[in-house]
Amino acid sequence: MKRFPVIRHLSAGLLLMMGMSHAGEDARQLVKLPDMMQQHMLHNMRDHLASINQILSYMADDELDKAADVAETRLGMSSLEAHGASHMARFMPEGMRQAGTRMHKAASRFARTAQEGDALPAYKALAEITAACVSCHAGYRIR
Repeated sequence: MKRFPVIRHLSAGLLLMMGMSHAGEDARQLVKLPDMMQQHMLHNMRDHLASINQILSYMADDELDKAADVAETRLGMSSLEAHGASHMARFMPEGMRQAGTRMHKAASRFARTAQEGDALPAYKALAEITAACVSCHAGYRIR
């Protein structure tokens, strides 16, 4: 089996980037939410992750139109009402709100790009979605 030593370095780099020291301290900003809002946010984030997984599955099957539909309806700007975004926003620091907005806008851009039917630009657009997720999770925590 071929070994990839760079993976070990990337993992350590990701932990540092996400605010974790080697001692296990979490330097990310704690965002205190009412319990019901915290549960709602965790549900939304799990759905976002499941949506990205479904998008990747559709892209692997060359079904970019289906990937576009999932992106727009579950992650894109048209999904904000279903996620209760307006109720959640007032509890978030500005940077967290901005990261969320970047993710939702990136998902809508991905949907438009995927509808064009060319996988490579769609994958690049998908990376914009996950970059917004990574930046938010690197800077903030809710517990």
